[in-house]
Amino acid sequence: MKTGYRADNAFDGEKVVPGGALVLVEEGRIVAVRPGSAAAPVGYAVTHLPGTTLLPGLVDTHAHLCCDSRPDALDRLPGLRPEEMSATIEAASAAQLRAGVTALRDLGDHHWAVVDRRDRLAGPTVVAAGPPITSVGGHCASMGGEAAGIDQLRRAVRDRAERGADLVKVMASGGAMTPASDLNACQFTPAELHAVVDEAHGHGLPVVAHAHALAAVEECLDAGVDGIEHCSCLTSRGRWAPPQLLERLAASGIAVGPTLGRAVEEEGPSHPTALPWDERLAHAGALVRAGVSLVSGGDSGISPVKPHGVLPHAVIDLVRCGLPGAAALASATGLAARACGLSGKTGRLRAGLDADLLLVRGDPVTDIAAIRDVRMVVSRGRVVVDDGRPR
Repeated sequence: MKTGYRADNAFDGEKVVPGGALVLVEEGRIVAVRPGSAAAPVGYAVTHLPGTTLLPGLVDTHAHLCCDSRPDALDRLPGLRPEEMSATIEAASAAQLRAGVTALRDLGDHHWAVVDRRDRLAGPTVVAAGPPITSVGGHCASMGGEAAGIDQLRRAVRDRAERGADLVKVMASGGAMTPASDLNACQFTPAELHAVVDEAHGHGLPVVAHAHALAAVEECLDAGVDGIEHCSCLTSRGRWAPPQLLERLAASGIAVGPTLGRAVEEEGPSHPTALPWDERLAHAGALVRAGVSLVSGGDSGISPVKPHGVLPHAVIDLVRCGLPGAAALASATGLAARACGLSGKTGRLRAGLDADLLLVRGDPVTDIAAIRDVRMVVSRGRVVVDDGRPR
């Protein structure tokens, strides 16, 4: 079937397209991108939604599909039966689609739950890390990724390569959702983290590190990881991001995911955070001003504050932190796709890529809140949300 999608405004994943765009689709892929005023070729059924903006489907760079967004989402994982796990992952995928997310990076599942199911999912395109590598008893240890010492860490990386993981996730510091761990401390020595990166790169796998502690962020830069999540720069005396570290982060080009976005304004005991929200926004603002390469990920699924589909809130928060609207949109489209290794598949309005499209009412470049007003979502050429409702 030949279809087309036309909108008065367009953002191609990198920049604004003046005058809107007409995107032509065949067999699930984009075959051409033309000016918004162009006539459609004979044989194409074109959908034109006046007053909308057409952009690539969003890419959530930090999701946990095996988590169901309840207050005890992480704690419940070990007790889920296989059929319950499958239902949870399918529901999470559907919720992501409803928010306009057509691709995502799963940065930690429970005992390969997402890796083993991702190719059968009807929802967003998924790149998956499998269980995050963590220290014994460390952050998210219950997911099944504990390792100690260089030999075990190298073996853990090889396991991920053999199981078909798309990347390696390593917990370089403790985390807020694991009270027994220490957010301000490193979970691995510099030599151990170097070994993880060396082994992963030897197998052609990128490494994304969870890092709240300032020392862990510095270790990650030294080790040559490919992405840093949270990047909170915490010390025992509070947050501190030295100017030289910010300069180094910016110069490295490493994709940093500040994991902003929340579905409710107040956070309670069900979602402890590394920093009070105003401090998190202030820290993200410092990353913006330093020119750090930022991508948007919701850390979705871990609590009611972070449900699947929270990603648009993260994009809106980046604008609140000083990032221009177009750059914020790129952080969840073109730049996000590149960070996830999906540049040749999605994230842009470009011929040859999957027909992953999002149409929203209004213009999110000038009013970023419009990113939440979803009119239509197209996933690999299939309309999955129409007039704001799942099809």
